[in-house]
Amino acid sequence: MKVFQSEQRSLFGEILDWMLTPLLLLWPISLVLTWLVAQGVAGKPFDRALEYNVGELAALVKVQNRQVSFNLPLPARQLLRADESDTVYYLVLGARGEYLSGERDLPLPPDDEAPFFDAVRIRDAEYRGTDVRVAYTWVKLDLPQARPALVQVAESLDKRAVLATEIVKGVMLPQFIILPLAVLLVWVGLAYAIKPLNRLEERIRARKPDDLSPLDEHSIPLEVVPLVASVNDLLQRLKNSINHQKRFLADAAHQLKTPLAGLRMQADLAQSEGASAVELKLSLRQIGAASKRATHTVNQLLALARAEEGGTTMARQHCDLAELTIEVVQDCLPRAMDKAIDLGYEGIRPGADGAVLEGNATLLKEMVRNLVDNAINYTPSSAEQPGVITVRVLADPFGKVLMVQVEDSGPGIPQAERELVFKPFYRALGSEVDGSGLGLPIVVEIAHIHGGGVSLEDAHPGHQPPGSRFTIRLANDAPLPG
Repeated sequence: MKVFQSEQRSLFGEILDWMLTPLLLLWPISLVLTWLVAQGVAGKPFDRALEYNVGELAALVKVQNRQVSFNLPLPARQLLRADESDTVYYLVLGARGEYLSGERDLPLPPDDEAPFFDAVRIRDAEYRGTDVRVAYTWVKLDLPQARPALVQVAESLDKRAVLATEIVKGVMLPQFIILPLAVLLVWVGLAYAIKPLNRLEERIRARKPDDLSPLDEHSIPLEVVPLVASVNDLLQRLKNSINHQKRFLADAAHQLKTPLAGLRMQADLAQSEGASAVELKLSLRQIGAASKRATHTVNQLLALARAEEGGTTMARQHCDLAELTIEVVQDCLPRAMDKAIDLGYEGIRPGADGAVLEGNATLLKEMVRNLVDNAINYTPSSAEQPGVITVRVLADPFGKVLMVQVEDSGPGIPQAERELVFKPFYRALGSEVDGSGLGLPIVVEIAHIHGGGVSLEDAHPGHQPPGSRFTIRLANDAPLPG
């Protein structure tokens, strides 16, 4: 039982999460930023009103008879005091800092601030436990050695807060309607956008099991085209594999049908009435030969199947190709001697530099054995004119290449047939050699899964017979012996 199991995510849900999550996270941030901006916007008109009031009060500061006076008309006093939401305060100080008018306890500017003229400044302060906004200026007096007069107007912040709240409401309340609508539109749009995937799924499900034709890449989004192209490539490879298997099974059935038909015919002859002992022995010999051919064909089919699966299922290890080849040559010597063929080995010795590669020893021996058997089968030989077969293993440790060559003194293979001999069940025309036609395809398959290839050429160009030379080149990535 797994403690942690990965949940299979929906592509629709994944995209929806990535689209809606930032939207929902940014909405509270937008609310805070809107509130801050509203505070600044709401304060500007009230700050200008304070500046105006300070200017108006500063104009009322006069010097009469070398005395500073401040006379606030009653309507102006009522104007400063009359407000439904906020309370307005003011303070006017004379040349010596004496009180002229207003609230005596209204906070003064900082002590370290120098007087300034022809300008109005605004600061935040606290008055009687309430936050206020204070606008103030200094008025230059026409008196010798007189300090400038100070004029201040303060206002509480209730109106500002109310206006900021109204601005936020006007901006944010519609968003409570817009946000769900946006979520709904994103949902609908995304559902519509993935409809081509649903249609693609429906087309795939509606296909027949034997329909391996490519999927249409023109009716799907561009982002899905690489996936469909990969599926089409897989379908093509699967189609080729199935066709290959069908051809292989048909050819195998055809090849097995002949020896099996011969077996049944010879068995019927042996059981017929009036068959003599000589005819019975002949039938038995024919049955033995046919069963031998059938057995050889089956063994070759099994070897080819093992070779085709060897790339993924066979264990690999360090193999000394020279040692494996010498073992094959030694195993084939009795058969070569029966045909008076001179079979020998040339090349590097076991344990030499570059002789070891990563591979499967069983398959590599099968590869070399098929080449040697093929050479023995097709090399004419007699006691007077013995055939010659030479097996070589050559290594290039620096180029990381291993070569196996099997060279014979046979009739050679015409140029037109050199590609055909590597196809299953093909045998050279005019040859009376008994075989299955699977030896060379097995060689090609084993060489392929070991990262190599097979080539064919005349062993003695310009001579008669020219002979044949099969060369297998294998990639050798095994480390050099230290």
